[in-house]
Amino acid sequence: MKNIILTGFMGTGKTTIGLELARQLRRLFLDMDTEIEARAGKSIERIFSEDGEAVFRGMETRLCQELSTQQGLVIATGGGTLVAPDNRALLLQNGIGICLDAHPDEIARRLQGTRHRPLLNVEDPKAEIERLLAARREAYAALLWHIDTTGLSTRAVVQRAMEIAAVITLPVRSPDGTYEIHVGNGLLAHVGDAIRACGGGLGSPVALVANPTVAQEYAGQVEASVRAAGLSPALCSIADGEAYKTLDTVAGLYEQFLAGGLDRSGTVVALGGGVTGDVAGFAAATYMRGLRLVQVPTTLLSMVDSSVGGKTGVDLPQGKNLVGAFKQPAVVLIDPSVLATLPPEELRSGLAEVIKHGIIGAPELFAELQLGHGDLTSWWGDQGATHVAWALEVKIEIVEDDPFEQGRRAVLNLGHTTGHALERLSEYTLRHGEAVAIGMVAATQIAARMGRANPTLVDTVRDTLSAWGLPVRCPPYDVGAIWQAMEHDKKRRGKALRWVLPVAISRVEVTEDVPREVVTSVLQEMGASAGSTSPDRRTARKPGAEQAVEKESIDRDDV
Repeated sequence: MKNIILTGFMGTGKTTIGLELARQLRRLFLDMDTEIEARAGKSIERIFSEDGEAVFRGMETRLCQELSTQQGLVIATGGGTLVAPDNRALLLQNGIGICLDAHPDEIARRLQGTRHRPLLNVEDPKAEIERLLAARREAYAALLWHIDTTGLSTRAVVQRAMEIAAVITLPVRSPDGTYEIHVGNGLLAHVGDAIRACGGGLGSPVALVANPTVAQEYAGQVEASVRAAGLSPALCSIADGEAYKTLDTVAGLYEQFLAGGLDRSGTVVALGGGVTGDVAGFAAATYMRGLRLVQVPTTLLSMVDSSVGGKTGVDLPQGKNLVGAFKQPAVVLIDPSVLATLPPEELRSGLAEVIKHGIIGAPELFAELQLGHGDLTSWWGDQGATHVAWALEVKIEIVEDDPFEQGRRAVLNLGHTTGHALERLSEYTLRHGEAVAIGMVAATQIAARMGRANPTLVDTVRDTLSAWGLPVRCPPYDVGAIWQAMEHDKKRRGKALRWVLPVAISRVEVTEDVPREVVTSVLQEMGASAGSTSPDRRTARKPGAEQAVEKESIDRDDV
């Protein structure tokens, strides 16, 4: 159990908050200043006056070394403890650092009349507070988690600290270095802190990319976070939906970046689903030869799939994701609480990718999904962060092993060979997760037909998908047109289609040795028709497509 490290300037409430936080979490509390005084046998004021600040800082570092080997503590540091990079590295290697902030006027008010602050024994304490805060600003900014305690009650600050302590952090190794995925409720309020912690300098520009629907719901909160971190946000709007995942949309973003003053010091924040993440990511990879990218996914599908692994890009008329780049994010912030605003059909679409991850490499996850009985509210309730992290661990392990999809990463395309074709023929009225669900059933039936999987596996996969309300039958598209659409997909190798076939739960095989007649037969059994090779667009649409579709939910896959 990691330590919780409370740091920040004097007077921000570290000891008060630490004591109450430790009480509620039933942990031991340690105040570093108090511990140093006990060991020295004198007050910090006397250590400064009799021995000098250098002696005190040496005692701090030795205590940091000791505490770095312990677990389960709530630790309140001195205001300058983590200014030293070595101290910061020591405590954070086994701890979650939370910086408590406050306005200088509030700090001065809280410290008025105190006599045990040697650094403030000056003629103008408030001016010295402002000077010290400015000197420590960059060191404090290196911490991801911040809570502004100005105007907040102890109870409110402790509640926020408990939310941060519950955040699940998953490191991802990539060719560009290691970045972190943070999963937890309330993380939209920490986007600005995350940018600063990743190197975004004070006052640097931030392009916040979102579609109008997401912007209306969440952009205000994120912009406030960015401004509070001392950065300069500019909202950049893109249209909804897969139909706008194009080079023209990227060009439009370049124009908005220029108008917003985005330069090489800037950051692009992708706030939205997979389409937004893909387009904003590609723009970040190519504008001024590459800017810092922060992914903030707001749909389940983008949380468990497209925001992780570095793939970005746009579509061409011939197929999906044919133009793109690998662009690793600086950080990924996933706030599962936003899923509460998604309609059930959007959650189900994203759940198809979670089920896919279970089939690929997480038998325990798949077993729990089998027992879920389609209860979306229960599945994404209090355990939402845990379930998102569970699904992410499968993908992280694969993309770390194969960051550029030269081999093993291809297994993440399970269900996508057929799924992409169905999406395209439906003119993207069929949600990505729905198409992948049908594609997974097709792939499993093909595996069984070729003797590579037990026929009972078909029932297992189909029944699990169906229990969560996902489609398991193929729309009545012409089977020849489906094959033609698959041939345009970039997963092919030369003229051969590449298939990911489940042979057991947590075991899949990648092969190009699948006869066309087997595919045709399986798709027809699942509902495809044997008509003309050009589907009638009036019948190629998903039933009910005349109803409004939230286009942002038509998320990208992992290719």
